[in-house]
Amino acid sequence: VSLTKSQPIAVESTGRSGSKFYQSYDRLFIIKTLISEEVEQMHVLLKEYHPYVVERHGKTLLPQYLAMYRLTVEGAETYLVVIRNIFSSHLNVHVKYDLKGYLSSKPRPLLKHRSSSGLVQGSTVDREASEKEREKDIPTLKDNDLVKDGTKVHIGADAKERFLELLTADVNFLAQMNVMDYSLCLGIHDVERAEQEALERERAEALMEEVDNGTGGSDALPPSDEDEDSAGSGLADAVPTPPDSPGGGRFRNELGIANGLFNPARDIYAIGSLDGSGKKEVYFMALVDVLTHYGVKKRTAQAAKTMKHGAGAEISTVHPEQYAKRFLDFISKAID
Repeated sequence: VSLTKSQPIAVESTGRSGSKFYQSYDRLFIIKTLISEEVEQMHVLLKEYHPYVVERHGKTLLPQYLAMYRLTVEGAETYLVVIRNIFSSHLNVHVKYDLKGYLSSKPRPLLKHRSSSGLVQGSTVDREASEKEREKDIPTLKDNDLVKDGTKVHIGADAKERFLELLTADVNFLAQMNVMDYSLCLGIHDVERAEQEALERERAEALMEEVDNGTGGSDALPPSDEDEDSAGSGLADAVPTPPDSPGGGRFRNELGIANGLFNPARDIYAIGSLDGSGKKEVYFMALVDVLTHYGVKKRTAQAAKTMKHGAGAEISTVHPEQYAKRFLDFISKAID
């Protein structure tokens, strides 16, 4: 129903592969076009992906691949993959990051101090949002932006341990599959901001209704506390519930986040901020872009970059095991 009731909506992409992205009308699913190398890697990955997900009882942060299609129009073939949306269908994301876990020192020298987030401060064109990207309502920020902003994921020690156990298992699986260049997609829902936005929308709608009815706005009653609670919840009950992720909801219940803000069976990638952390937030975190194989082209790129920048430089193209270690170290430091 999600893909047939209404036409998918095109989503502006910031990726370098040229892939196009679409979102189902109810925001439950993402449709992505695949380039030829990704199609080839998908066939290789799926042979091990399914047994791995079954072995993990569905407790994984890997993309939830649901279907892959080949469309042929006038002899031109296009491959599409349908993926479960990481973000919520009813809670808006206010800040978004694409994190690969490295801070290159090009073209400006690496700054030898630590930011408030505890990570080594650096600078790179590739790993920070461009000026054009920042003009968007919700830009996709990157590693350097997270460090400069001092952003932390405040979920507490217990939730961090469980999350990193999941992430480590998945990253080790990707390393065994000779995959690198993947990212952790991090979306942050600011609860207080969402409540304020909902209140402002409610007031604007009430004012418009008064204007339409010719009643004016001076004597309008303020919204009740009950109304504000209803508006702040942001729940779209009319949205159909997708198939549950095997084990996903159970894991989130173990983290103790079924706090009324969201449905763990629906928002399978959601983790609530720790009480007393200073800010009430909901984090959506999962792995994306897991179809880059470390083959001849990547080995050649690594050799060229190493010769240019030196063996000690942080470069994007490295062996999958080195990429995994660097990635896990960065993400671990970003979580409280």
